[in-house]
Amino acid sequence: MPKDTRTFACTKCGAAHPRWSGRCGDCGAWNSIEEEQALSVAGPSKKSLGMAKGRAVPLTDLSVQEEAPRRALSGIGELDRVLGGGLTRASATLVGGDPGIGKSTLLLQAAAMLGRSGAKVIYVSGEEASAQVAMRARRLGLADAPVKLAAETNLRDILTTLDKEMPDVAVIDSIQTMWADHVDSAPGSVSQVRAAAHELTSFAKKRGIAVILVGHVTKEGQIAGPRVVEHMVDTVLYFEGERGHPFRILRAVKNRFGPADEIGVFEMTGAGLAEVGNPSALFLSDQEKPSPGACVFAGIEGTRPVLTEFQALVAPAPHGTPRRTVVGWDGGRLAMILAVLEARCGIPFTGLDVYLNVAGGIRVSEPAADLAVACALLSAREDALMPPHCVVFGELSLSGALRPAVQTENRLNEAGRLGFKQAIAPAGSKLGGSGLEVRAFPDLPAVAGQVFGAG
Repeated sequence: MPKDTRTFACTKCGAAHPRWSGRCGDCGAWNSIEEEQALSVAGPSKKSLGMAKGRAVPLTDLSVQEEAPRRALSGIGELDRVLGGGLTRASATLVGGDPGIGKSTLLLQAAAMLGRSGAKVIYVSGEEASAQVAMRARRLGLADAPVKLAAETNLRDILTTLDKEMPDVAVIDSIQTMWADHVDSAPGSVSQVRAAAHELTSFAKKRGIAVILVGHVTKEGQIAGPRVVEHMVDTVLYFEGERGHPFRILRAVKNRFGPADEIGVFEMTGAGLAEVGNPSALFLSDQEKPSPGACVFAGIEGTRPVLTEFQALVAPAPHGTPRRTVVGWDGGRLAMILAVLEARCGIPFTGLDVYLNVAGGIRVSEPAADLAVACALLSAREDALMPPHCVVFGELSLSGALRPAVQTENRLNEAGRLGFKQAIAPAGSKLGGSGLEVRAFPDLPAVAGQVFGAG
């Protein structure tokens, strides 16, 4: 009886399975497992690979010195910052984001700027006709940019065209629409996305072309299709933002040619995406009219200090089970801080609804925001204002102790530049000559007692 060589994979997370099942054991998605067709590879079989003679691979040692990869500035400063100094030659970049968030607009603007600077750029759209892309270019004032357009989904035809034209930059919008004729599955499936990403990445390396791939994001915030695509490319960028806010955050989660976790801030306008050079001023509300529950956090995003405002609201729960609602922060970390406030400071939140929001639509993931969240909660519960013109930062441990944060000087300098006069920080922080009055505390009970008179 011949052995069953069929393989199955989850279309949500890319996990491989030996057989079909209704639910993926890795990500928990239902009805997401589909059969994959194995690629027919010419050449020796697996059994004869060990006996076959191949080409010897040249080896080098760690002391070899190679020329730094050449970069091309896109003309968009925030995008170049996230990329680590510009678009690298012979690289593959994956840009992911929710539908309609502005990925195509950003890349069309970047393609136009690169074309105007002398680079040869080809924009391939698998979702829109060339006339639709040209219409968007006219709306953005980019109709005169020397960018070549194509509307195609056949991967073989696209690679042939790129090999013939040999552009400096190629934009593929999007990777889910690409179709490889040697893979027997539908476009957007795990096999197709994997094959298309592999072919385009290999082509970029061999021909010295910078390829930018657009990828859609699922409800869980992951690039749709297999996660192995993220391992194939050199750089992975996420385009984030809330539909109700005009601001967009371009975040690097992987970068082989620069720092990860770097961010670029944009504002969506009628004329496209505009760069935001001073994001701290945009993520803060009017500091002249303070209100209980508002606390300014001096954070670090990549290498950039960014000030954001945490807003908390504490109210009696009308029903038996209190609500815990979080926007822009980790809900599990909020539960931890509430437990520390109750266990270490003696401040209960039982029977109280707690709402926490990060102003401006930005998402904060830095642990140094713990103290700012705790201060916002204390301010809301005690109906007490924060000290005027004050910023807060520090990581909170389960014992209630405060741990110093990294890049303290950069945080304080950014706060001083925006007119803040004082800061609340953990004891032991390295304080530079920022000119701010810094109040250092060893633990959270000291903050609750001396700043808010609670505990």
